[in-house]
Amino acid sequence: MAKIQMKTPLVEMDGDEMTRILWKMIKDELLLPYIDLKTEYYDLGLKHRNETDDQVTVDSAEATKKYGVAVKCATITPNMARMTEYDLKEMWKSPNGTIRAALDGTVFRAPIQVKGIDPCVKNWEKPITLARHAYGDVYKNVEIKTPGKGRAELVFTAEDGTEIREVIHEFDGPGIIQGIHNTDKSITSFARACFSYALDTKQDLWFATKDTISKKYDHNFKDIFQEVYDNEYREKFEASGLEYFYTLIDDAVARVMKTKGGFIWACKNYDGDVMSDMVSSACGSLAMMTSVLVSPDGVYEYEAAHGTVQRHYYKHLKGEETSTNSVATIFAWTGALRKRGELDGIAELVAFADKLERATLKTIEDGKMTKDLALITELENVTVLNSQNFIKAIRETLETL
Repeated sequence: MAKIQMKTPLVEMDGDEMTRILWKMIKDELLLPYIDLKTEYYDLGLKHRNETDDQVTVDSAEATKKYGVAVKCATITPNMARMTEYDLKEMWKSPNGTIRAALDGTVFRAPIQVKGIDPCVKNWEKPITLARHAYGDVYKNVEIKTPGKGRAELVFTAEDGTEIREVIHEFDGPGIIQGIHNTDKSITSFARACFSYALDTKQDLWFATKDTISKKYDHNFKDIFQEVYDNEYREKFEASGLEYFYTLIDDAVARVMKTKGGFIWACKNYDGDVMSDMVSSACGSLAMMTSVLVSPDGVYEYEAAHGTVQRHYYKHLKGEETSTNSVATIFAWTGALRKRGELDGIAELVAFADKLERATLKTIEDGKMTKDLALITELENVTVLNSQNFIKAIRETLETL
Protein backbone atom coordinates (compact mmCIF):
# COMPACT_ATOMS: atom_id res chain seq x y z
CA MET A 1 0.00 0.00 0.00
CA ALA A 2 1.35 3.43 -0.95
CA LYS A 3 2.37 5.61 1.95
CA ILE A 4 0.36 8.74 2.78
CA GLN A 5 2.16 11.78 1.42
CA MET A 6 2.67 14.96 3.44
CA LYS A 7 3.03 18.48 2.05
CA THR A 8 4.36 20.46 5.01
CA PRO A 9 6.70 19.14 7.70
CA LEU A 10 5.77 18.74 11.34
CA VAL A 11 8.20 20.14 13.87
CA GLU A 12 9.43 17.09 15.78
CA MET A 13 10.89 17.65 19.26
CA ASP A 14 12.59 14.57 20.66
CA GLY A 15 12.92 14.18 24.43
CA ASP A 16 14.37 12.27 27.32
CA GLU A 17 14.58 8.92 29.09
CA MET A 18 11.86 6.29 28.65
CA THR A 19 9.61 8.50 26.56
CA ARG A 20 12.49 8.95 24.11
CA ILE A 21 12.69 5.15 23.78
CA LEU A 22 8.92 4.97 23.20
CA TRP A 23 9.14 7.82 20.69
CA LYS A 24 11.35 5.76 18.37
CA MET A 25 9.22 2.63 18.81
CA ILE A 26 6.07 4.56 17.87
CA LYS A 27 7.66 6.02 14.77
CA ASP A 28 9.12 2.69 13.65
CA GLU A 29 6.00 0.58 14.27
CA LEU A 30 3.03 2.89 13.86
CA LEU A 31 4.00 5.80 11.63
CA LEU A 32 6.83 5.16 9.16
CA PRO A 33 5.22 2.04 7.62
CA TYR A 34 2.16 4.09 6.65
CA ILE A 35 3.25 7.71 6.21
CA ASP A 36 6.00 9.36 4.18
CA LEU A 37 6.76 11.25 7.37
CA LYS A 38 8.13 14.75 6.89
CA THR A 39 9.47 16.42 10.04
CA GLU A 40 11.93 19.14 10.95
CA TYR A 41 13.76 17.41 13.80
CA TYR A 42 15.02 19.02 17.02
CA ASP A 43 16.74 17.05 19.77
CA LEU A 44 15.45 18.45 23.06
CA GLY A 45 17.15 15.74 25.09
CA LEU A 46 18.83 17.31 28.12
CA LYS A 47 22.34 16.41 26.93
CA HIS A 48 21.85 18.23 23.61
CA ARG A 49 20.13 21.19 25.27
CA ASN A 50 23.21 21.52 27.47
CA GLU A 51 25.56 21.28 24.48
CA THR A 52 23.68 24.07 22.66
CA ASP A 53 23.17 26.27 25.75
CA ASP A 54 19.44 25.56 25.28
CA GLN A 55 19.44 27.30 21.89
CA VAL A 56 17.86 24.18 20.39
CA THR A 57 14.71 24.80 22.45
CA VAL A 58 14.44 28.37 21.18
CA ASP A 59 15.02 27.16 17.61
CA SER A 60 12.29 24.52 17.93
CA ALA A 61 9.81 27.15 19.11
CA GLU A 62 10.65 29.40 16.17
CA ALA A 63 10.23 26.46 13.78
CA THR A 64 6.82 25.76 15.32
CA LYS A 65 5.78 29.32 14.54
CA LYS A 66 6.97 28.81 10.96
CA TYR A 67 5.24 25.48 10.25
CA GLY A 68 2.22 25.84 12.52
CA VAL A 69 2.18 22.31 13.98
CA ALA A 70 4.64 20.53 16.29
CA VAL A 71 4.78 17.28 18.23
CA LYS A 72 6.91 17.05 21.37
CA CYS A 73 8.28 14.20 23.47
CA ALA A 74 8.46 14.57 27.25
CA THR A 75 11.60 16.35 28.47
CA ILE A 76 13.54 16.75 31.72
CA THR A 77 13.32 20.01 33.65
CA PRO A 78 16.59 19.77 35.62
CA ASN A 79 16.96 20.06 39.39
CA MET A 80 20.14 19.83 41.45
CA ALA A 81 20.30 16.04 41.07
CA ARG A 82 20.10 16.40 37.28
CA MET A 83 22.81 19.05 37.35
CA THR A 84 25.16 16.41 38.72
CA GLU A 85 23.85 13.48 36.68
CA TYR A 86 24.21 15.28 33.34
CA ASP A 87 27.13 17.56 34.29
CA LEU A 88 25.10 20.59 33.22
CA LYS A 89 26.53 24.04 32.61
CA GLU A 90 23.53 25.51 34.40
CA MET A 91 20.05 24.53 35.55
CA TRP A 92 18.26 25.02 32.24
CA LYS A 93 14.66 26.21 32.27
CA SER A 94 11.70 24.00 31.48
CA PRO A 95 11.54 23.48 27.68
CA ASN A 96 7.75 23.57 27.95
CA GLY A 97 7.93 26.95 29.68
CA THR A 98 10.28 28.33 27.03
CA ILE A 99 8.05 27.11 24.20
CA ARG A 100 4.87 28.36 25.89
CA ALA A 101 6.37 31.82 26.35
CA ALA A 102 7.59 31.95 22.74
CA LEU A 103 4.18 30.95 21.37
CA ASP A 104 2.17 32.93 23.95
CA GLY A 105 0.19 29.71 24.18
CA THR A 106 -2.52 28.15 26.30
CA VAL A 107 -2.29 24.47 27.29
CA PHE A 108 -5.40 22.31 26.82
CA ARG A 109 -5.30 18.91 28.53
CA ALA A 110 -7.93 16.18 28.37
CA PRO A 111 -8.03 12.56 29.57
CA ILE A 112 -8.23 9.70 27.08
CA GLN A 113 -11.22 7.63 28.15
CA VAL A 114 -11.49 3.97 27.20
CA LYS A 115 -14.04 1.24 27.93
CA GLY A 116 -13.06 -0.94 30.84
CA ILE A 117 -11.24 1.82 32.69
CA ASP A 118 -13.93 3.96 34.26
CA PRO A 119 -13.21 7.29 35.96
CA CYS A 120 -13.20 7.32 39.76
CA VAL A 121 -15.92 9.95 39.46
CA LYS A 122 -18.59 7.64 38.07
CA ASN A 123 -20.75 10.31 36.47
CA TRP A 124 -17.93 11.61 34.22
CA GLU A 125 -19.17 10.31 30.89
CA LYS A 126 -17.11 12.65 28.70
CA PRO A 127 -13.57 14.04 29.07
CA ILE A 128 -13.08 17.29 30.95
CA THR A 129 -10.59 19.53 29.15
CA LEU A 130 -8.35 21.66 31.37
CA ALA A 131 -7.23 24.98 29.86
CA ARG A 132 -4.11 26.11 31.68
CA HIS A 133 -2.76 29.63 31.35
CA ALA A 134 0.85 29.07 30.39
CA TYR A 135 2.47 32.28 31.59
CA GLY A 136 3.49 33.90 34.85
CA ASP A 137 2.24 33.42 38.40
CA VAL A 138 4.35 31.06 40.54
CA TYR A 139 6.22 29.75 37.46
CA LYS A 140 7.95 33.10 37.00
CA ASN A 141 8.14 34.02 40.65
CA VAL A 142 10.84 35.92 42.54
CA GLU A 143 11.54 34.67 46.06
CA ILE A 144 13.42 35.97 49.07
CA LYS A 145 14.16 34.15 52.30
CA THR A 146 14.23 36.89 54.90
CA PRO A 147 16.92 36.48 57.59
CA GLY A 148 15.16 38.30 60.42
CA LYS A 149 13.16 41.37 61.42
CA GLY A 150 12.31 43.87 58.70
CA ARG A 151 9.71 45.33 56.38
CA ALA A 152 8.73 43.71 53.07
CA GLU A 153 7.33 46.07 50.45
CA LEU A 154 5.82 45.69 47.00
CA VAL A 155 7.10 48.51 44.78
CA PHE A 156 6.29 49.44 41.19
CA THR A 157 8.37 52.17 39.57
CA ALA A 158 6.72 53.66 36.50
CA GLU A 159 8.65 54.73 33.42
CA ASP A 160 8.40 58.37 34.53
CA GLY A 161 9.84 57.52 37.95
CA THR A 162 6.65 57.64 39.99
CA GLU A 163 6.16 54.84 42.48
CA ILE A 164 3.34 52.68 43.80
CA ARG A 165 4.29 51.17 47.14
CA GLU A 166 2.49 48.73 49.44
CA VAL A 167 3.68 47.09 52.66
CA ILE A 168 3.51 43.30 52.37
CA HIS A 169 4.44 42.43 55.95
CA GLU A 170 6.33 43.65 59.00
CA PHE A 171 8.52 40.67 59.91
CA ASP A 172 9.40 40.10 63.55
CA GLY A 173 11.62 37.16 62.63
CA PRO A 174 12.79 35.03 59.67
CA GLY A 175 10.32 34.29 56.88
CA ILE A 176 9.83 34.13 53.15
CA ILE A 177 8.49 36.42 50.41
CA GLN A 178 7.24 35.52 46.97
CA GLY A 179 6.52 37.95 44.15
CA ILE A 180 4.42 36.91 41.15
CA HIS A 181 3.20 38.80 38.12
CA ASN A 182 1.15 38.58 34.95
CA THR A 183 0.35 40.89 32.04
CA ASP A 184 -2.92 42.06 30.54
CA LYS A 185 -1.59 41.05 27.11
CA SER A 186 -0.97 37.45 28.17
CA ILE A 187 -4.28 37.15 30.02
CA THR A 188 -6.11 38.49 26.94
CA SER A 189 -4.36 35.94 24.73
CA PHE A 190 -5.31 33.22 27.21
CA ALA A 191 -8.95 34.28 27.13
CA ARG A 192 -9.08 34.38 23.32
CA ALA A 193 -7.44 30.96 23.05
CA CYS A 194 -10.01 29.51 25.48
CA PHE A 195 -13.01 30.99 23.71
CA SER A 196 -11.71 29.98 20.26
CA TYR A 197 -10.93 26.44 21.36
CA ALA A 198 -14.37 26.11 22.94
CA LEU A 199 -15.97 27.13 19.65
CA ASP A 200 -13.70 24.79 17.66
CA THR A 201 -14.49 21.81 19.89
CA LYS A 202 -18.12 22.81 20.56
CA GLN A 203 -17.80 22.72 24.34
CA ASP A 204 -19.02 25.00 27.12
CA LEU A 205 -16.34 27.03 28.90
CA TRP A 206 -15.89 27.56 32.63
CA PHE A 207 -13.37 30.00 34.07
CA ALA A 208 -12.43 29.91 37.75
CA THR A 209 -10.14 31.95 40.02
CA LYS A 210 -10.36 33.27 43.60
CA ASP A 211 -11.24 36.94 43.07
CA THR A 212 -12.98 37.19 46.46
CA ILE A 213 -9.55 36.89 48.12
CA SER A 214 -7.27 38.20 45.36
CA LYS A 215 -9.34 41.30 44.70
CA LYS A 216 -6.93 42.84 42.17
CA TYR A 217 -4.79 40.02 40.76
CA ASP A 218 -7.43 37.35 40.21
CA HIS A 219 -10.16 39.92 39.62
CA ASN A 220 -8.12 41.25 36.70
CA PHE A 221 -8.31 37.80 35.08
CA LYS A 222 -12.07 37.72 35.63
CA ASP A 223 -12.57 41.20 34.16
CA ILE A 224 -10.47 40.55 31.07
CA PHE A 225 -12.26 37.26 30.36
CA GLN A 226 -15.64 38.97 30.63
CA GLU A 227 -14.56 41.88 28.42
CA VAL A 228 -13.19 39.57 25.71
CA TYR A 229 -16.34 37.44 25.86
CA ASP A 230 -18.73 40.40 25.65
CA ASN A 231 -16.85 42.20 22.86
CA GLU A 232 -15.67 39.29 20.70
CA TYR A 233 -17.36 35.97 21.45
CA ARG A 234 -20.79 36.36 23.04
CA GLU A 235 -22.71 36.32 19.75
CA LYS A 236 -20.72 33.32 18.47
CA PHE A 237 -21.33 31.38 21.68
CA GLU A 238 -25.03 32.11 21.70
CA ALA A 239 -25.35 31.18 18.02
CA SER A 240 -23.57 27.88 18.75
CA GLY A 241 -25.67 27.15 21.81
CA LEU A 242 -22.60 27.24 24.06
CA GLU A 243 -22.32 28.67 27.55
CA TYR A 244 -19.53 30.67 29.22
CA PHE A 245 -19.56 31.42 32.92
CA TYR A 246 -17.22 32.45 35.71
CA THR A 247 -17.15 30.86 39.14
CA LEU A 248 -14.84 30.69 42.14
CA ILE A 249 -12.20 27.96 41.98
CA ASP A 250 -13.50 26.19 45.10
CA ASP A 251 -17.04 26.24 43.70
CA ALA A 252 -15.73 24.89 40.40
CA VAL A 253 -14.01 21.99 42.16
CA ALA A 254 -17.23 21.08 43.95
CA ARG A 255 -19.37 21.41 40.81
CA VAL A 256 -17.03 19.49 38.53
CA MET A 257 -17.48 16.36 40.64
CA LYS A 258 -21.20 16.32 39.88
CA THR A 259 -21.07 16.97 36.13
CA LYS A 260 -21.07 14.51 33.24
CA GLY A 261 -17.99 16.20 31.75
CA GLY A 262 -17.66 17.36 28.16
CA PHE A 263 -16.65 20.96 28.85
CA ILE A 264 -13.52 23.13 29.09
CA TRP A 265 -12.36 24.30 32.51
CA ALA A 266 -10.04 27.30 32.25
CA CYS A 267 -7.63 27.95 35.14
CA LYS A 268 -4.66 30.11 36.00
CA ASN A 269 -1.22 28.53 35.63
CA TYR A 270 -0.84 26.68 38.96
CA ASP A 271 -4.52 25.78 39.27
CA GLY A 272 -4.43 24.29 35.77
CA ASP A 273 -1.31 22.30 36.59
CA VAL A 274 -2.87 20.77 39.70
CA MET A 275 -6.39 20.25 38.39
CA SER A 276 -5.22 18.57 35.17
CA ASP A 277 -3.32 16.03 37.28
CA MET A 278 -6.43 15.50 39.41
CA VAL A 279 -8.63 14.88 36.37
CA SER A 280 -6.10 12.59 34.67
CA SER A 281 -5.54 10.55 37.85
CA ALA A 282 -9.28 10.26 38.41
CA CYS A 283 -9.59 8.91 34.88
CA GLY A 284 -7.04 6.19 35.52
CA SER A 285 -3.50 7.16 34.62
CA LEU A 286 -1.28 10.16 33.96
CA ALA A 287 -0.23 8.30 30.82
CA MET A 288 -3.79 8.72 29.52
CA MET A 289 -3.79 12.53 29.26
CA THR A 290 -3.43 14.53 26.06
CA SER A 291 -1.92 18.00 25.95
CA VAL A 292 -1.94 20.62 23.20
CA LEU A 293 -0.43 24.11 23.34
CA VAL A 294 -2.45 26.57 21.24
CA SER A 295 -1.25 30.06 20.38
CA PRO A 296 -3.65 32.98 19.74
CA ASP A 297 -2.71 32.95 16.04
CA GLY A 298 -3.48 29.25 15.60
CA VAL A 299 -0.16 27.45 16.12
CA TYR A 300 -0.43 23.98 17.71
CA GLU A 301 2.11 21.93 19.69
CA TYR A 302 1.02 18.44 20.82
CA GLU A 303 2.59 16.36 23.59
CA ALA A 304 1.80 13.88 26.35
CA ALA A 305 0.86 15.48 29.65
CA HIS A 306 3.20 13.26 31.70
CA GLY A 307 6.93 13.23 32.33
CA THR A 308 9.84 11.15 31.08
CA VAL A 309 9.13 8.00 33.18
CA GLN A 310 12.56 8.08 34.81
CA ARG A 311 12.14 4.93 36.91
CA HIS A 312 11.32 2.78 33.87
CA TYR A 313 14.25 4.27 31.96
CA TYR A 314 16.74 3.17 34.62
CA LYS A 315 15.24 -0.33 34.48
CA HIS A 316 15.54 -0.24 30.68
CA LEU A 317 19.23 0.70 30.93
CA LYS A 318 19.79 -2.35 33.14
CA GLY A 319 18.20 -4.57 30.51
CA GLU A 320 15.12 -5.16 32.63
CA GLU A 321 11.67 -5.41 31.07
CA THR A 322 9.34 -2.41 31.38
CA SER A 323 5.63 -2.02 30.81
CA THR A 324 5.38 1.66 30.02
CA ASN A 325 2.12 3.19 28.82
CA SER A 326 2.66 4.96 25.47
CA VAL A 327 -0.95 5.99 24.79
CA ALA A 328 -0.59 9.72 25.48
CA THR A 329 2.55 9.88 23.35
CA ILE A 330 0.76 8.09 20.50
CA PHE A 331 -2.11 10.58 20.81
CA ALA A 332 0.39 13.46 20.66
CA TRP A 333 1.44 12.16 17.25
CA THR A 334 -2.13 11.57 16.08
CA GLY A 335 -3.17 15.05 17.22
CA ALA A 336 -0.31 16.66 15.29
CA LEU A 337 -0.87 14.53 12.19
CA ARG A 338 -4.60 15.27 12.23
CA LYS A 339 -4.02 19.02 12.54
CA ARG A 340 -1.38 18.91 9.78
CA GLY A 341 -3.83 17.05 7.57
CA GLU A 342 -6.61 19.54 8.32
CA LEU A 343 -4.42 22.55 7.57
CA ASP A 344 -3.00 21.05 4.38
CA GLY A 345 -6.24 19.49 3.16
CA ILE A 346 -4.93 15.89 3.32
CA ALA A 347 -7.99 13.81 4.17
CA GLU A 348 -5.97 10.57 4.20
CA LEU A 349 -3.71 11.92 6.97
CA VAL A 350 -6.71 12.95 9.09
CA ALA A 351 -8.30 9.53 8.55
CA PHE A 352 -5.08 7.74 9.51
CA ALA A 353 -4.82 9.71 12.76
CA ASP A 354 -8.41 8.76 13.62
CA LYS A 355 -7.73 5.13 12.72
CA LEU A 356 -4.59 4.91 14.86
CA GLU A 357 -6.46 6.31 17.86
CA ARG A 358 -9.25 3.76 17.36
CA ALA A 359 -6.67 0.98 17.10
CA THR A 360 -4.97 2.10 20.31
CA LEU A 361 -8.23 2.14 22.28
CA LYS A 362 -9.48 -1.12 20.75
CA THR A 363 -6.25 -2.86 21.75
CA ILE A 364 -6.91 -1.90 25.37
CA GLU A 365 -10.61 -2.79 25.14
CA ASP A 366 -9.60 -6.20 23.75
CA GLY A 367 -7.71 -6.80 27.00
CA LYS A 368 -4.15 -6.08 25.83
CA MET A 369 -2.56 -3.30 27.87
CA THR A 370 0.36 -2.09 29.98
CA LYS A 371 0.69 -2.84 33.68
CA ASP A 372 -0.60 0.54 34.94
CA LEU A 373 -3.93 -0.02 33.16
CA ALA A 374 -4.15 -3.71 34.07
CA LEU A 375 -4.09 -2.73 37.75
CA ILE A 376 -7.22 -0.58 37.42
CA THR A 377 -9.25 -2.10 34.60
CA GLU A 378 -12.64 -3.71 35.14
CA LEU A 379 -11.98 -6.07 32.23
CA GLU A 380 -11.24 -9.68 33.09
CA ASN A 381 -8.46 -11.97 31.86
CA VAL A 382 -6.31 -9.15 30.53
CA THR A 383 -2.88 -9.62 29.00
CA VAL A 384 -0.14 -7.41 30.44
CA LEU A 385 2.31 -6.43 27.72
CA ASN A 386 5.74 -4.87 27.94
CA SER A 387 6.47 -1.49 26.40
CA GLN A 388 7.42 -2.75 22.94
CA ASN A 389 4.84 -5.52 22.67
CA PHE A 390 2.02 -3.11 23.54
CA ILE A 391 2.98 -0.92 20.59
CA LYS A 392 3.26 -4.01 18.37
CA ALA A 393 -0.19 -5.12 19.51
CA ILE A 394 -1.58 -1.74 18.46
CA ARG A 395 -0.02 -2.24 15.03
CA GLU A 396 -1.69 -5.66 14.75
CA THR A 397 -5.03 -4.06 15.60
CA LEU A 398 -4.38 -1.23 13.14
CA GLU A 399 -3.89 -3.73 10.34
CA THR A 400 -7.35 -5.17 10.97
CA LEU A 401 -9.27 -1.87 10.80
